[in-house]
Amino acid sequence: MISQELKKIDPALFELIELEVKRQRETIDLIPSECLAPLTVLEVLGSPLTNKYSEGQAGKRYYPGNAIYDQIEELAKQRAKEVFGLDDNWEANVQALSGGPANLAIYFGLLEPGDILMGMELASGGHLSHGHKVNVSGKIFRPVQYGLGEDGRLDFNAIEKLAQDSKPKIIVSGFTAYPLIIDFEKFGAIAKKVGSWHMADISHIAGLVAAGVHPSPFPFADIVMATTHKTLNGPRGAIIFSRKELSDKINRGVFPSLQGGPHNNNIAAIALCLEIAKTPQFKEIQKQIIKNAAVLAESLRGFGFQLSAGGTENHLLLADLSNKNISGMEAQNVLEMAGILANRNAVPGDISPFNPSGLRMGTPSVSFRGMKEGEMGLIANWIDRVVSQKEAPEAICQEVKALCQKFPLPYLGSES
Repeated sequence: MISQELKKIDPALFELIELEVKRQRETIDLIPSECLAPLTVLEVLGSPLTNKYSEGQAGKRYYPGNAIYDQIEELAKQRAKEVFGLDDNWEANVQALSGGPANLAIYFGLLEPGDILMGMELASGGHLSHGHKVNVSGKIFRPVQYGLGEDGRLDFNAIEKLAQDSKPKIIVSGFTAYPLIIDFEKFGAIAKKVGSWHMADISHIAGLVAAGVHPSPFPFADIVMATTHKTLNGPRGAIIFSRKELSDKINRGVFPSLQGGPHNNNIAAIALCLEIAKTPQFKEIQKQIIKNAAVLAESLRGFGFQLSAGGTENHLLLADLSNKNISGMEAQNVLEMAGILANRNAVPGDISPFNPSGLRMGTPSVSFRGMKEGEMGLIANWIDRVVSQKEAPEAICQEVKALCQKFPLPYLGSES
């Protein structure tokens, strides 16, 4: 996959890349925010499209020589609207570098410093960029944060009361560690009632929404942000959708407010991943992601794992390890030794996000690799043996490698 020319020029870097590919080949990735971009996407990312500056919007650039880039960016924007079934009342911006910067661009476009921003607290499944105190979103703007009910579900009565009391300019829905279907309609109704904009962050579930296996936020939102490297299985990047009357403000929030020239190779790779998202194969994999997550959750429950909200309705699940006599950090580390990647994550009631009680797992990567329900049962068994039964992870690691050999990485195919 990596050229021999690189090996001649920089053998140290060549070796490190080869080692990382080997690690990906031999491990099971359950981190729900990660996926496995196909070879064609990687080819576009490594193309000469990286060589050009294109500050501004298509047709209104600050540098010459952008006629081809204009066409590429317009193609990406057109496909973004097609994939999510949007009409001319919506516009798309594909220049944001990733999810966090995209959210900040939205805030910079629509808010003034000190305006109230309402989002979910980190320990309940929100994202840093939804107003957490250590993030710039919580330093420039005034955050008001909602949590979950005792059942681990969204409490819309409490959310509405908080919104009525605080009158935020933006209400953010969409999360980073919430395992259930999101009722975007209720968020939209609350935002309308208090005179707020409703911004849906669908970074995690964009592929599910595109495939029709999760309800769409678009009928009920004013702004929708989607990253392209999670369930959409594309490059590291983001798309900001906004209703047409807000699009100029959003565009200015991206450039010049937050960033300069966009990464043109990334935009082209986004256009490609959106074309792939139209295919029947992509839609089938998104369905399999849901099935796999459900089986993994049910299998873990059978081994006595406590799951937030009782299970999952999407691509991820969140285990509270309080009854397993192990912290999220310890579980993450020992599972990595066994060749299984799952990240520690705060659960409601946790004080420290660095050393929390939870373990977050998801099924996008394993599903794009071709694994199905039977493999999820095996993986749950390995997790139980490592976390609950304290078996030596080195022995289980050999079993993990044997399974991985049967499911080549999508970007390597039979070569892996």
